[in-house]
Amino acid sequence: MSAQTLSEMIAASFRELHEGSIVKGRILEIKPQVVLVDIGYKSEGAIPSNEFEDEDIQVGDEIEVLLEKLENDEGMVVLSKEKAAYKQNWEKIASVFRDGGLVKGKVKSVVKGGLMVNVGVEAFLPGSQIDIIPPKDLNEYVGKVFEFKIVKINDDRKNIVLSRREVIEAERAEQRQKFLESVNAGDKVIGVVKNITDFGVFVDLNGMDGLLHITDMSWGRLNHPTELVGIGQRLEVQILEVNREKERVSLGLKQLQNNPWENIEGRYPVGQNVKGKVTKLVAYGAFCEIEEGVEGLIHVSELSWTKRIARPSDVLTVGQEINAVVLGINKDERKISLGVRQLDTNPWDDIDVRYPIGTQISRPVRNLTAYGAFVELEEGIDGMIHVSDLSWTRKINHPSEMLKKGQDVEATVLGIDKANQRISLGMKQLDTDPWSIIDNRFKVGDVVKGKVAKIASFGAFVELEGDIDGLVHISQLSEDHVAKVKDIINVGDDVEARVIKVDKVERRIGLSIKAMNYSEADIQKESQAFEALRPSTDLVGLEQAFKFASEEWRPGE
Repeated sequence: MSAQTLSEMIAASFRELHEGSIVKGRILEIKPQVVLVDIGYKSEGAIPSNEFEDEDIQVGDEIEVLLEKLENDEGMVVLSKEKAAYKQNWEKIASVFRDGGLVKGKVKSVVKGGLMVNVGVEAFLPGSQIDIIPPKDLNEYVGKVFEFKIVKINDDRKNIVLSRREVIEAERAEQRQKFLESVNAGDKVIGVVKNITDFGVFVDLNGMDGLLHITDMSWGRLNHPTELVGIGQRLEVQILEVNREKERVSLGLKQLQNNPWENIEGRYPVGQNVKGKVTKLVAYGAFCEIEEGVEGLIHVSELSWTKRIARPSDVLTVGQEINAVVLGINKDERKISLGVRQLDTNPWDDIDVRYPIGTQISRPVRNLTAYGAFVELEEGIDGMIHVSDLSWTRKINHPSEMLKKGQDVEATVLGIDKANQRISLGMKQLDTDPWSIIDNRFKVGDVVKGKVAKIASFGAFVELEGDIDGLVHISQLSEDHVAKVKDIINVGDDVEARVIKVDKVERRIGLSIKAMNYSEADIQKESQAFEALRPSTDLVGLEQAFKFASEEWRPGE
């Protein structure tokens, strides 16, 4: 072979070596800092030793390297084993991406917004793509190997974005289909509590989320699902309903236990005494658990026969153990009515024995209303003195005109209504009705003296001896026309008048100032004129008149 031919062969060999290509080389020497590699070129190349950190190499081994430069300033070939591997891996990654396959990788480190993963090349895993539920601590993933889906590749920047979440979701979708095909209503399954809301619990059933509604968690009262379960807890539940089209599964927990409402009437007949624990207090009553899963309601009205209990919380506390009596059961609505006061004798049962009609009492005024005064006979039991039973003679507009709260009053029992728990009392009944002997005290034509007590638009009321009022009608004030009562007379004035009418039935005494000097005949005429007022709207009896008299007359009215 001629020298020219050898030269041509060497040249041809050199032509096959292109910068940026992957070539085969043989290890010539292993030094502390570099590894010398022969690629069949006129000079060998040096590769930094750290590129072989994880490999056991020996002189003579054949390796693939990336030819970066045929010659550097020192005439050496520039080679890289890492870059060769990177280029090969990149091409492999691009191929997997095109085919929609999965790639394995090891999590290297935590970076801003996610994790860096080695899949042969460096790739980024965003935090939102790590798992279905965003993890709290990303460090727990470092050093672990997972399968990923490649969601994005940028050839120019050599960027790769991964997703582990999509892999999990795909697996769950497959598991979900298998689950839906294999289960039926009534089946018992095991799941893990995944999420808790106010209305129930979502349970992970090997890729399928099932809803355990709060009403299907317990036969008893449950204010919130967290009272019974926690996140991550394993639960055995029963399939209540499967909707394969909508991929929904309804679950039940209480269905795995005996229904305590079966034969409830047999276990708790009406009238039976029971023990229970207060579970909840509301404005209208207290809920009491008498066995697991069975609660009854004690209405606020069933707490005491006599005590005025505004709120159940005034006498009961949550967790308190109490005795009660079963008052009624509605099995369909799962309601039991309980009572506490039924444990004691109703003091109204023998109220007529303790306070027979005619009994005189002396007790304090507990409260005043527009229509009467409530008098406390004993704790929780009041009698009422109606405003009309305060006085025989005085026309009382409000009980406060005669009584005040806390004052001891003398009264007599007038009537008892057990059914409605009412006792009627009277003060005036302790005295003789002065109107029964009024004829002996006042006669038409008598001259009387008194003080003006009230003014009304139609006349003035004069307080006479014996706490009896007489009315001077506006027409009886003066011979002249009177436009306003106050033009002639005012409250507190002492007056002298003639009696022109005594009406025992209507309890009215008619007075006249203008008739002071009248003859008997004239007085009889005025009496007839006063009597004529009866059917008119000017005067409809003192009872009615006094309703208007309580309002002081004002100019312009």
